[in-house]
Amino acid sequence: MIFSNKKKDKIFIHLTNISSNVQASASFFDTFEIKNTNNVKIFSTTMKDYEVKGDSHIHDIIMDLNKTFITPIESEDLLQLVIKMDDILDGLEHCSSCFEMYNIIQPDEYIHNLSTFILKATNEMMICINLLTEKNFSSIRTHAIKMKDYETQADHILRSAIKQLFLNETNLIKIIQYKEVYELLEQVTDSCQDVANTLETIIMKN
Repeated sequence: MIFSNKKKDKIFIHLTNISSNVQASASFFDTFEIKNTNNVKIFSTTMKDYEVKGDSHIHDIIMDLNKTFITPIESEDLLQLVIKMDDILDGLEHCSSCFEMYNIIQPDEYIHNLSTFILKATNEMMICINLLTEKNFSSIRTHAIKMKDYETQADHILRSAIKQLFLNETNLIKIIQYKEVYELLEQVTDSCQDVANTLETIIMKN
């Protein structure tokens, strides 16, 4: 009896590692309960750990891309994809550092809603990457579209959040701080959309 023992392409393994780390960071960001100053420090430090791990994964795939003559997907497209995924992680880490810097220990409903959409988008991203590693290109677009839909919904939340902030908040410093956090989170959803667009480009080429 002949058993199939085909190994997964190492480039695809890197892609899976990168997307898994991004999704894990989004899950941590969304579910971690910030309660006090010490707590927010833990939050920020852990997000930095995810970001450092992500940089290591990016380094690994770039090294292997440089050494690999024939890649499963065009090298330029792979590089664009991993950079866009890394932008999600960088944005979340940047936002977490603002939480610590501004000592934001009471995230409001808008922050929670935006982070939830980011998590949903990264969940879809994980599905897309798994399909990509199986070269199941025809099934990717449905999930890429969902990622872009979440970005559209995040736009609506951002507008509502800023409107309510200016209507209800009288502390100018707090207005500046929360507005920045809202906008940073919405920018992360833009990065999720960039990943979706890059995936659709890969689909068209393959």
